[in-house]
Amino acid sequence: MSEITSEVLMAYADGQLPEAQRASISAHLAANGQAEAEMGLMLRQNDAIKTLFDPVAAEAVPARLRPRRLAENQRRRRTRFRLGALAAILLVGLGVGAGWLARPLFDAPSASAILIANAVNAHSVYVAENRHAVEVGSADSAHLGNWLSSRLETRLGLPDLAPEGFTLMGGRLLPGTPGLGGRAAQLMYEDQASERVTIYVTAALPDRENAYQFTSTGGAEAFYWANARITCTVVGTLPQARMRDVAGAVYAQLTEGEMGAAKRPYRE
Repeated sequence: MSEITSEVLMAYADGQLPEAQRASISAHLAANGQAEAEMGLMLRQNDAIKTLFDPVAAEAVPARLRPRRLAENQRRRRTRFRLGALAAILLVGLGVGAGWLARPLFDAPSASAILIANAVNAHSVYVAENRHAVEVGSADSAHLGNWLSSRLETRLGLPDLAPEGFTLMGGRLLPGTPGLGGRAAQLMYEDQASERVTIYVTAALPDRENAYQFTSTGGAEAFYWANARITCTVVGTLPQARMRDVAGAVYAQLTEGEMGAAKRPYRE
């Protein structure tokens, strides 16, 4: 006889074995007292389970547990999941889109970058002019200084760059950028080799903080600073060392007597 396992005994207790195998198991139990005792325990457990759960088994299946209802509920759960996933995707998409649309707010250039760009652009336009390089010539420098100071609403001196080899040609008023000092003044200087540099000045920025910056852009060198009274950008295409000397002279004269002005804002 093959080995009698617990699974075979459970099938015997449940009445699920073929008659020939059942007779063989009955003979085994009759010859083995311990096995017979275990079988008796299994049969009593079966009777207890039937007593407890047969009334429930005889009840009609609740509507919520019927196969059709279970399938419908599963379909609804899948639909809700898909809608939730779609909503999440839409929210992520909206977030990415809003981030992309708001990108200019976060990527906006600094005030100094805008002012330097304005100064370099104005320099490129007007140094190429011969007859109309300036709006008011150096012959009327007193009027030029007073006029530009009035339009900028701050005192603007006309730096003397003769020690650096440059002579004032004159200047003009430029529109500038609202919120970044407003209107701008441009002063133009020229040396004996017809090399020109320009000084781009606006009223102070709203924060009135000191700032210093040097950059090469658009084929020109630009030396920028800001203080509580003005912003100033010196632009030219001279070698950097000479540009530094010119910018230092401009800075020294336009900030003369002002508290907190750095002695040498541009160092080697």
